[in-house]
Amino acid sequence: MGGTDSLGPHHSNDRSRNRVMSTLPDNDNGRDEPMVFIVIGKAYETDNSEGIDIHVILRAPDDDTAVRETLNALSEEGFIEADLDQIGMLTEIPDEEPHASAYQGALEGEVAIIRFA
Repeated sequence: MGGTDSLGPHHSNDRSRNRVMSTLPDNDNGRDEPMVFIVIGKAYETDNSEGIDIHVILRAPDDDTAVRETLNALSEEGFIEADLDQIGMLTEIPDEEPHASAYQGALEGEVAIIRFA
């Protein structure tokens, strides 16, 4: 989806969905349950690194806030750049670990970064 961005306001926003990603509007303020997002991409620890595939799971009021909080969390973990390829809303608790625990953490206000080596 384009080049690598420094951790900042730029991101790609492919709204691809799978079975647990909602097609509801991102700013549906009438929802009773919290909105939990999954952001999928690649993060880089150094300029010349190959990059690490990541999934970030977090609670946010909208997709723009989810992207900002994702970039902030990646920066706090030492990543200097990120390609964010997809964002979606999780509508049910994932069945498998580590996503199930990350979802529970997101409900409690944590930002979970899942790394794939």
